[in-house]
Amino acid sequence: MMSATAMIVALAALSTPQTQDLNAFDLRQMIESESWTATDLPRIEKLLGPVAKPTVRVRGLDAVFSYRSATAKSVRVFSDDKAVSISLKKVPGSSDLWAGPVGLYDGAAFRWTVIVDDATLVGSPDTVEAYLRHPDTYVKPTVPKGTLTQMPMWESKVFPGVKRNWWIYVPAQYDPAKPACTMVWQDGQWSKNYVPTSFDNLIHAGDMPPTIAIFLEPGTKPDGGSNRSFEYDVVSDQYSEFLLTEILPEVEKKYKLRQTPDSRAIAGSSSGAICAFTVAWNHPDKFGKVLSWIGSYVDLAKLHGKETGGDDYPAFIRKTPKKPLRIWLQDGKQDIENQFGSWWHSNLQMERALNFMGYDLMWQPGNGYHSNAHGEATLPTSLRWLWRGTK
Repeated sequence: MMSATAMIVALAALSTPQTQDLNAFDLRQMIESESWTATDLPRIEKLLGPVAKPTVRVRGLDAVFSYRSATAKSVRVFSDDKAVSISLKKVPGSSDLWAGPVGLYDGAAFRWTVIVDDATLVGSPDTVEAYLRHPDTYVKPTVPKGTLTQMPMWESKVFPGVKRNWWIYVPAQYDPAKPACTMVWQDGQWSKNYVPTSFDNLIHAGDMPPTIAIFLEPGTKPDGGSNRSFEYDVVSDQYSEFLLTEILPEVEKKYKLRQTPDSRAIAGSSSGAICAFTVAWNHPDKFGKVLSWIGSYVDLAKLHGKETGGDDYPAFIRKTPKKPLRIWLQDGKQDIENQFGSWWHSNLQMERALNFMGYDLMWQPGNGYHSNAHGEATLPTSLRWLWRGTK
């Protein structure tokens, strides 16, 4: 007869696989070895999430395509770069759920098509980007964690009537007796969710100084509309004034901040990137470092009746004496192209102009789309480069 202890161990061995979360790599192994069963269905459905139409879930270099159909005889996925050509399989225990995982190469970026029997369907979304995530983008149990605090809603005087949410991250190593460095993030409602982990890891390792991060959401106008494009895309000094006369003084009421430009960085993506560049360009004495992802250096200022826009920056850079700025510039070859310009070519023009003038520049080209995927996966690398030499 089995002892009580042995029985508990045996039951645990049987139950553990069903209670652990599944990932795309596990699912790929299960399908390839044909070891999945109906008992795996709850974990597979949890991994895939809602599947209302052809869907892809990407984590690192693993992707899982899925679709629901009770009548389909075959479900196939093809990518435009020919990197993917797979047949989805019916998940055991389900009458309508099809799934197919695939391992991708670092930097993969493609559009994909699903063919159900003989019908071509639209995916959700229909593009994939996959990057090997830097180890320092993951939480490490032994690393001290900073605190992220949501601040009271801010109503601006520089942008009258405009309100916004904002957050402050303070590293565990902050010492009130020693002023900290500062990094301001535009579109902070998103960046606050992933930036603190990399800060924790890099500050703990001594690869960047203790740095307070300020995460700012774009403003909301009194009528409820977004003020984002006006704040970010217009090449003016208004947003700089908002930061320098409202936000930074408010933060300094509680925390000591260093004042030198080499101790201050500003970051953003898309329109948030051109906003970050504009602030540093206008005030290199206040911000000496810029992190720019998929920057909108195009003619979006025309939306607000302005003749001067982000597309003018390459000419400004070439005709203006070099400023003491350090800039990380990232974009993907398949970024947006529309009536306002080509994001990829505008970033190339920025890169050429900055290089021509001898700026301290790191250019990070990729094959991706208008997304933060590349920047997020490699964030620790860009932070180390930007903060190098700053103690």
